[in-house]
Amino acid sequence: MLAAETFDSPTLDQSPTSDTPQEFPRRLLGETGEWVSMLGLGGSHIGTPKLTDAEAVRIMRSAIDRGLRFMDSSWDYHQGVSEQRLGKALRDGYRSRTFVMTKIDGRSKKEAARQIDESLRRLQVDHVDLLQHHEVIRFDDADRIFAEGGAMEAFVEAKQAGKLRFIGFTGHKDPHVHLYMLEIARRHKFHFDTVQMPLNVMDAHFRSFEKQVLPVALSEGIAVLGMKSMGSGVILKSNAVTPVQCLQYALTLPTSVVITGIDSMEILEQAITTARTFRPLTESQMKSLLAATAKCAMEGRYELFKTTSGFDSTAQHPEWLGQESERTQKLVAD
Repeated sequence: MLAAETFDSPTLDQSPTSDTPQEFPRRLLGETGEWVSMLGLGGSHIGTPKLTDAEAVRIMRSAIDRGLRFMDSSWDYHQGVSEQRLGKALRDGYRSRTFVMTKIDGRSKKEAARQIDESLRRLQVDHVDLLQHHEVIRFDDADRIFAEGGAMEAFVEAKQAGKLRFIGFTGHKDPHVHLYMLEIARRHKFHFDTVQMPLNVMDAHFRSFEKQVLPVALSEGIAVLGMKSMGSGVILKSNAVTPVQCLQYALTLPTSVVITGIDSMEILEQAITTARTFRPLTESQMKSLLAATAKCAMEGRYELFKTTSGFDSTAQHPEWLGQESERTQKLVAD
């Protein structure tokens, strides 16, 4: 199990929005030396149209005030609204108390560089702590990212320019694609700082990231960011597990951060309470949860992000990826 420490209660710029705990559990982010809150606030949910900007900022600042300081976002979430809202939340001294992560979709150097700069403008920051290649869901995503003139060149240059500190990638479709991305990275002698993947009570039964990717990432010293612990709420519709059980399961795995969707003060309270009272589940408890979900997890029935295209935003907007490299375009033209 990962080593765990706790945040000391910070000196706040403003009065906390609710009762501030004295500590919040945190974990090491792989080999980066950074300690981050064991829970992260998901950027997709915070950008939802059902929230106003003011409500979203209130939720994020309350989370930060109470120690949940890992903020997730993405260039493509809600046409940029997610990043814009996070940018507003980071004002008034909140940026210095927050670990900021965002993601971009560009696969070419040119498109990736454009999206990086746009993200920084929306977030109103000069750098992010972690930038990730978003939605690596096709084998050719890895090929394009690491190709000459590919997105990785933009990431490396942005890091050299001080626009980001750490580099990772995400994906939700198939563990074999993650493994291929890691293989291509090794060929190019590149070491990722983080990798984000679905980790939940049903994943172990179908196209399992937990079984196939998690051990490899840990063996290479790559920090694991868990996501979709509730499958965007779909897993809960199975009636096999509760939200708290979903979070507890994912937190028991050797993750650095579990990113969870929070779109209300009530959900925030649930997440904070779960983290502050968390104790790793026993082997018996883990097996019990897996047994309870075994039947309904077959064929990915409740992991729609693996089995449908509904969660594949880049498939719906291929223009976000950018054009093929000049070399590829020339070969096709010839």
